Amino acid sequence: MTALPGNLRLLGLGPERLRDVIDLDRWAFPSSDDLAETLALPSPLPWPRTFGVADADADDRLVAMHASYPFRTCPVPGGRLPVAGLTWVAVHPEARRRGILRSMIGAHLAHCRTWGEPISVLTASEPAIYGRFGYGLAARQVEVRLPRGAALRPVPGGEALTVRIEHLQVEQHRELIGRLHGAVTRPGWVGRETPELATAWFADSPMFHPGFESARIMIAERAGVPVGYAVFRRNSSWGPGGPTGTVRVSDFVGADPSATHLLWSRLLDLDLTTEVVVSMLATDDPLLSLLVDVRAVVPTVKDNLWLRLVDVAAALAGRQYAADLDVVLEVSDAMLPSNAGRWRLTASALGSAAVTRTDAEADLALDVRELGSAYLGGLSLAELAAAGLVTEKTPGRLAQASIAFGWTQAPVVNWVF
Repeated sequence: MTALPGNLRLLGLGPERLRDVIDLDRWAFPSSDDLAETLALPSPLPWPRTFGVADADADDRLVAMHASYPFRTCPVPGGRLPVAGLTWVAVHPEARRRGILRSMIGAHLAHCRTWGEPISVLTASEPAIYGRFGYGLAARQVEVRLPRGAALRPVPGGEALTVRIEHLQVEQHRELIGRLHGAVTRPGWVGRETPELATAWFADSPMFHPGFESARIMIAERAGVPVGYAVFRRNSSWGPGGPTGTVRVSDFVGADPSATHLLWSRLLDLDLTTEVVVSMLATDDPLLSLLVDVRAVVPTVKDNLWLRLVDVAAALAGRQYAADLDVVLEVSDAMLPSNAGRWRLTASALGSAAVTRTDAEADLALDVRELGSAYLGGLSLAELAAAGLVTEKTPGRLAQASIAFGWTQAPVVNWVF
């Protein structure tokens, strides 16, 4: 870990420093929200995993901080692994350019090792920051705006479903959302697993959604059993020709195609609205295939999940592969030398995998950043090689590895942590 400059020190933070944490956060992320109202909201911080950088010469004034969530069952291709969700990364403006962020990332990666988490993930406020610390872009997201009444292709089974729409209530809907959201196996689909996260996610403060109503939930049921839900908000807006309201969908799970079709059909037919907006869809989300007029939406593609391999061997052995594979990877890792070197990865299609150190000649050479990008199957090794970021040393192995690292679903996380 890079040493902190001067008399700065890393220390654990607790709830007694919440006001200091919020104040620092507002220095790093300017906000016009009232401080007292912010402090009154449920805190999502995982305090045992929250750390600050304090100035010992100024009564331990916080100048930086970071935290991480323990996502114990994060879906990866063909399985689930414990991962750390890096969050609340903040540095005071006057403390920038002093190596503090690098030191905090080093501490975070060391903690991941201690906690048995071979992978760290994050959703980035500034995507240019984290590549230099070994994080690779592992998933892209699609934002779409759909006109009200956009036609969907028919899907059988909807006649057996019913829909109810209610105010979102933590007591009434927490178990339902947790169960359906947690059953999704799409790679990268981390759940709101900790009590702090779940409670804070349900907190419906108007400061987070100015101009929009409180959250509603639409639930699709089959014989009284929930098989899908959508959390949404509407606003009231009027133009010269009448209502121009927007429906914003913040959380969506359909357990099967008929539930997905029915929920989107209802969301696209709400009175006094002219458009539906959803911002964190996977690049292969079913909605995109259901549209009759694919030009009815102009999708915006953005970065979604960033991933860092903390333990290369454990991470590569902890997922499945789409095809048989026997490849030697030469990995570089400037921050974690224990990851660097040559690794032989052998795997049977949709079966087990093994990773061992080897002195054999490398088939592919790449940085840990690119390995993180390819890990969930969202970016192919061939795509990265075409950009000059992966080197093929044994002819033919790039194509084989690209096929094997791919997966049946594109990765995505559908909420910001």
